Amino acid sequence: MPARPRLLFVTDLAYQARGRRYCDEDIFLTSRLRETFGIALCHPLDAAGLMDAFDAVVVRNSGPVLHYQREYDAFRERALARGTRVYNPLTGRGDMAGKQYLLDLTAAGHPVIPTIDRPQDLRLLPEAERYAVKPKAGADSIGLAFVPGDRLGDLAYGDILVQPRVDFRYEVSFYYVDDTFQYALYAPDPARRWVLEPYEPTDADLRFARGFIDWNTLDHGIQRVDACRTREGGLLLVELEDLNPYLSLDLVPDRTRDAFVTGMTASLRRFLGA
Repeated sequence: MPARPRLLFVTDLAYQARGRRYCDEDIFLTSRLRETFGIALCHPLDAAGLMDAFDAVVVRNSGPVLHYQREYDAFRERALARGTRVYNPLTGRGDMAGKQYLLDLTAAGHPVIPTIDRPQDLRLLPEAERYAVKPKAGADSIGLAFVPGDRLGDLAYGDILVQPRVDFRYEVSFYYVDDTFQYALYAPDPARRWVLEPYEPTDADLRFARGFIDWNTLDHGIQRVDACRTREGGLLLVELEDLNPYLSLDLVPDRTRDAFVTGMTASLRRFLGA
């Protein structure tokens, strides 16, 4: 391993996201990581063809995979066949592997928004005024629709998930590097998901989030646990982001941002054995 390991940093600097500037975050991160690593940035469509020249591939703000599913599948296949180090490792059980984890966590009784994908399981969902219907391959609310309960029997099951529309107080996200909590942010207004503010988690909040980090069993990498606070006061998992979670680093204090970079740098060094 060279003194300055070479990282291929995968990002789509032109990706447009509602309320977020992905490019700013990755420009900042690479400017700081360059102090320790040799770094080259590339578009996700170019990663498979370039990765052999680097010690590891870091997948960051590369946009929803469904926009380039065939190329992403080819990248995964090539990386696994060649033993390429990919950060986050390709063994994640959360969004990296699709939405099956929501079904698995529901079946296992974890605190997650109840999720089903078969009409015979509709009886397992709590009653709600409306239900969220989303494609299994969805991302960034693409394909999301809300329907009343009397229409659930008419849906075309197979490639969709159904959940009750939860009347929540706010959404909150917990950010981790490896298994170490870094910071939390929340959206006080449920109608403005990406207008975030710093959030001070309780011990119970951290136990909730850590439970999903432990469940995912990733030894290295960046994860974001998205949850909603119900009217009754509990937390329910919304998503477990383990592929390319946006970090909202521009919304945290300088010391928190610095600590995150330090944690990510140390994680990458451990990952590379450097």
